[in-house]
Amino acid sequence: MVGENVEQGIFNIKEALEIAEQKDLDLVEISPSANPPVCRVIDYKKFLYDQKKKQKEIKAKSAKVVVKEIRLGPNTDEHDFNFKLNHARKFLEEGAKVKVDVFFKGRSIIYKDKGEIILLKFAQELEEIGKVERLPKLEGKRMIMIVAPKK
Repeated sequence: MVGENVEQGIFNIKEALEIAEQKDLDLVEISPSANPPVCRVIDYKKFLYDQKKKQKEIKAKSAKVVVKEIRLGPNTDEHDFNFKLNHARKFLEEGAKVKVDVFFKGRSIIYKDKGEIILLKFAQELEEIGKVERLPKLEGKRMIMIVAPKK
């Protein structure tokens, strides 16, 4: 048995429970596989509260990844391309990932190479502030590429 303000030693279960009860604390088994099993005298409610608090802190510190989506067509004009490019730049500067996809409507799927050229041009324009996380890949009627911000 171990714990704060408790002498460490080997006790039978009744003695350990009495010691814990005298201190108004709980007897918690820490390592049941050890020989003899290790128990600790603690305030279990406080222990759970501290654990929950630590989990909350860890969750608050973790970065939340935001993915913004930009959709282009295989025949996107230069002006529209630049307009969407400026949006992507702004998103990357804010720290969000950008998912750029070319959507092929109807028979425009035959222009897969045009879609790939547009996505690669997009990646080249964003080269100084972002890096390509996933190269253009055709998934159904969409060709998708993901760009992450450089740190």
